[in-house]
Amino acid sequence: MAHYFDKDPDTISDRRYVAYRQHGRDFRFVTDTDVFSRSDVDKGTDILLKTSIADIKARGAKKGERLLDLGCGYGVVGIVMKSVFVNFDVTQADINSRAVSLTKENCELNGIRTDKVLQSNVLQELSDDDLFDTVITNPPVRAGKKTVFEFYEQAYAHMKGGGSIYVVLQRKQGAPSSEKKLNELFGNCETLEIEGGYHIMKSVKEAI
Repeated sequence: MAHYFDKDPDTISDRRYVAYRQHGRDFRFVTDTDVFSRSDVDKGTDILLKTSIADIKARGAKKGERLLDLGCGYGVVGIVMKSVFVNFDVTQADINSRAVSLTKENCELNGIRTDKVLQSNVLQELSDDDLFDTVITNPPVRAGKKTVFEFYEQAYAHMKGGGSIYVVLQRKQGAPSSEKKLNELFGNCETLEIEGGYHIMKSVKEAI
């Protein structure tokens, strides 16, 4: 059985369109089998976007900031963030080849040009000096805690000093253990929002 975190899913394609509204704009996304939340934009991602957008606006966005949509699925987070923060440099990465293809298609569908879309097992395809100001992720819980923690560890390695990571998880999906891990890595973890059982957590990498 294929999963949304498989590298090359081979389940027969069954494409569909989903509508989504965020930050006063309507979006339309193509989805398919073996990608995360194919029937609609999941509630966790919706809350993650609302919360991270508000937090970035509150601290003040700077032109040319680099943002990473880690585990991008069919592209929702990166596309929405690029539409809000048009001067950001946005990279989207996912292990799933079908998801990566859909992300590229959804950029065109929504008239949004992100800066890089790549297939990568977490961040293995990035160079060591590829660093980001902001990382946003709805980690692949079904892939297991080891993979989720690899998301955090590799994100940390690819973040600039003073950069922030935003994470969404439900308590029943392991939010407390993720909070502990993020605290261990970053030395801090703030819960920005709890809604419908979803926890939005933020950690900041110490400035060098």
